Amino acid sequence: MQVKHKDDKRPTSMKLVEEILLPNELMVEVWDKSRPIAADTAKVELYIRIKVALKPSYFIKHEHFELVRRIYGQEILFEHSKERTFVNNREKEAVFQELLNTFKKDLVPYLSKTVFPSNFALSKYWDIEKNRYKYFSFLQDKPSSEDEDGNTDRDDTFS
Repeated sequence: MQVKHKDDKRPTSMKLVEEILLPNELMVEVWDKSRPIAADTAKVELYIRIKVALKPSYFIKHEHFELVRRIYGQEILFEHSKERTFVNNREKEAVFQELLNTFKKDLVPYLSKTVFPSNFALSKYWDIEKNRYKYFSFLQDKPSSEDEDGNTDRDDTFS
C-alpha cells in the first residue's frame, strides 16, 4: 500500500503486519512504515491505528457529540508511532519486533480498557474546546442553540 503524507513529498510504503482485537471490541492495526535510509541502514517505524466509532453515550451533552462528529466524522482515529533511525539492515526485523513487543506490553492494557473509547472521544471534544483556533473553519458557521424561550446557551460548546 502506498500512502502519501501531506507534509512529506515522498510516498511512504506501509505494510499491515497484524490486527489485534481488543476486549473492548476495538481493532488495533499494526503497520510497518520502515524505509531505507542508506545502502546499509534503515529507519524502522511501527505505526498503530485504531478506528473508534463516535457514540452519543460517550458525551454528557448531545451538542458535544454533534460538534465532535461534525469535525471528525463518524469515527475518530487513535494513532501511535515509534521509530528508530539508522538501524543496520541486518537488525531491522529484530528492532521492529522489539518496538511491537514494547507496544503490546505497555499500551495494549490501556487501550483494552472499556472506558478507553469514551475517554478518547472526550479528549477530542476537550481539544476542540481548548484549541478553538485549530477548528476555526468548522466553527464559523456553527448555529447557536436556543431553548423554548429564545435564550442562547453558549457555555456548553463555544461562546
